[in-house]
Amino acid sequence: MYLLNAFSLQMLADFPANIQITEVPALPAGLVSAVGHADTAAVLGVPMARINVTLRKGDVAYVAQVVGGRLPEGATTLPAGFTLKYLRVEII
Repeated sequence: MYLLNAFSLQMLADFPANIQITEVPALPAGLVSAVGHADTAAVLGVPMARINVTLRKGDVAYVAQVVGGRLPEGATTLPAGFTLKYLRVEII
């Protein structure tokens, strides 16, 4: 399973697709980082990895979404007023 900083329709292998997105309180262990934004990766404490992700029926990915604006360049922690929202994306 992947950890993403964003979800894109380009990640879907097949169309039509049914997608279920659920907010979760935390991220599970063992996710492969596909976080392609350096500052977001630093805040999350994961390696930055600009890899192509392809999701098929039955696949699950997690998105760590920064809420509050764009992270300032060089951020290693969340600035005041920012939060992280964790989303589980399942292709059903």
